[in-house]
Amino acid sequence: MTTQLTSKDGEVRELNDDDVKDMRRMAEVLPTSLQRSIGQRGKQQAPTKVKTSIRLSPDVIDHFKQQGDGWQRRIDQALKQYIREHG
Repeated sequence: MTTQLTSKDGEVRELNDDDVKDMRRMAEVLPTSLQRSIGQRGKQQAPTKVKTSIRLSPDVIDHFKQQGDGWQRRIDQALKQYIREHG
């Protein structure tokens, strides 16, 4: 018997060992058109950004990471605002 993964309210329950054993590979359940490699990005929706490496102070990184996901985007926005104000 399969136990529902979600409640009537749509809340997802914690997966257990049996759930993991019942999982199937992506290739078995998705059509080829929807499959992609793990870590492979989909088509860019916005203009492509430039990948770079930059050294920032730990307190700067901590500040943005404490606000949750999207911390790199927020750093980008903060730098754009600086350019607008000081450009």
